[in-house]
Amino acid sequence: MRLSLERIGVELEGRPILEDISLDVADGERLALLGPSGSGKTTVLRVVAGLQRPSAGRVLLGGVEVTGTPPHRRGVGFVFQDAALFPHRDVAGNVGFGPRVARLPASEQEERIADALALVGLAGTERRDVTTLSGGEAQRVALARALAMRPAVLLLDEPLGSLDGPLRRRLQTDLRDLFERLSLTVVHVTHDVGEAFELGDRVAVLRDGRLAQVATPDELWARPVDDWVAGFLGMANVERDGNRATVVRPEAVRVRPGRGAVVVAADRDGAVVRLRVRREDGVELEAVAVGVDVPAVGGDVAVDVDPAGVVEVGVWSPEVSD
Repeated sequence: MRLSLERIGVELEGRPILEDISLDVADGERLALLGPSGSGKTTVLRVVAGLQRPSAGRVLLGGVEVTGTPPHRRGVGFVFQDAALFPHRDVAGNVGFGPRVARLPASEQEERIADALALVGLAGTERRDVTTLSGGEAQRVALARALAMRPAVLLLDEPLGSLDGPLRRRLQTDLRDLFERLSLTVVHVTHDVGEAFELGDRVAVLRDGRLAQVATPDELWARPVDDWVAGFLGMANVERDGNRATVVRPEAVRVRPGRGAVVVAADRDGAVVRLRVRREDGVELEAVAVGVDVPAVGGDVAVDVDPAGVVEVGVWSPEVSD
């Protein structure tokens, strides 16, 4: 189902939390909401779910305004960061909570529980005590609970935030595959750039309650709107000059045997190594390398910059309105 936010504003105790947020999420599209803590990401989800009444603007689902519609009548599923399972209920009791409250026939409740658990890879766990679940299993049960209501729109509020690296990456892949199979409209909140890029067809970057940029992951990486967005995405090669800035994407910095620069840092993340090199003019650049044969810290290297990876962007200042 298509989701539209039209000029949404939220104020709490006179303080603006969201300002002029307009978004269109197509039927079956996955939108990642990306931004630092306090940028308003969760508030956007709460507005969509009906848990927070906006001070301004409208929410539409399938072209129908639902701004004043109660949460239980919106057809929206919500998965929280901490899973929020009922400890006194087993897995089936948690997953079937929504269908039971909706007073669906018992046979349909059981069918929805079984279908939802199968979708998240937990078929046959109906009688498990939820206190025995691992962190990843608990999040899958929370997702199954939302899916059991067969929502038109699924909202996820950093559901992988508390998980460790390998498990988090595995569930990212599982979620991506699941959403592709279901063709669900999904809004996924995260502060992790890699997670947003993997799970989002498009990424909306929030900054201080306003939209900084909305683009596909490739577009966002290729051309960030300003130096703040570039820095938030993890680009270290940003140089300001008046009201413009130059960004050199790290993959455009090529390090080879030679002289003219020295390696001052090398941090490995799996197959990828992030290098920081200092040229003779004192300028430091970040580069990326792959494999095991990479320059050592303190070693001399030559540095080339591919002009195709250099882009001019705007300069953002918190004193200037977006």
